[in-house]
Order: sequence, then structure tokens, then C-alpha cells
Amino acid sequence: MSKKLNLAVALSSAFFLQSALQAQESQGSKYEALAIDLSEIEWGPAGGGNGFPIGVRSARQGIDPVTGGITYYAKFPAGSHFDLHWHTHDEFVVVVQGSVTIVLGNESHLVSTGSYVVIPGKLNHSWDVPAGEDAVIVVRRGGPADFNFVEH
Repeated sequence: MSKKLNLAVALSSAFFLQSALQAQESQGSKYEALAIDLSEIEWGPAGGGNGFPIGVRSARQGIDPVTGGITYYAKFPAGSHFDLHWHTHDEFVVVVQGSVTIVLGNESHLVSTGSYVVIPGKLNHSWDVPAGEDAVIVVRRGGPADFNFVEH
């Protein structure tokens, strides 16, 4: 066999081996299948204080094995307030019930059911929930959770 043919065989073998390994990795997800209805959420105990809304409840749904970021539901009581704070990592939020007024930096936004919010890491933000209806959000974090409250 010529050197060129040997090289071609070796490269094609390496390509097929790499393709097979990638296919095997893509089939072996680190996640379990999940389909859950909002009415089935198992909420943790009400908490709050020290900057967190009084009565807030959460329900963790998963953790990203690579980034350490968690995905969870959070339920804010009607009329509650979440003090100005920031996180090291980006935060991605979907409002699934009710509405909230979120302050992102210097801008205020009223968002309601179906809204999507991106909160870049280290951006000061706060939440207010109007009186009348609890608000429920789904949060996905780009890394481990931390809360850094901004003193007024």
C-alpha cells in the first residue's frame, strides 16, 4: 500500500471513530425526561427576609452538570418586593403566571405571563409583584446561584 493510501485509510478511520463517539455521547444525555404541569409543582416552604420577598417559595427542577446552574420555579406572593441585587452569572426567566415589574439597571419593565427576560451577570435588578395575584417564574441560571444585594 502506498503512503498516501495508508494516510487516507487512517484519516477516514479516525473520522468514522470520532463520528461514532460523538453519536454515542449525544445519545447519552445527562438529563432525565421531564414533563410537568404547573399544578403539579411541589413547592418548598415559604421563606424570605433579608432582601428576599417574604413568602417566596421555590421548586428546583434540575441542575446543569456542566455549569452548575440550576433551573427552578419561584412563586412570589402578590404585593411582594425583591430588593436590588445582582448575580455573577446570567439569568434567564420566563413568567408563567401573573405579572411582575422588573428593574434592569436603570430601566423598568412590566412583564406578564409568557414574557421572557434575560438578566446579564452583574446587572443590578429588582422585582415587584402587583397586588392581586401571585407571580410564578421559571429561572435558569448560567452558573451557580449567588445573590449580592445592593445597599441603598
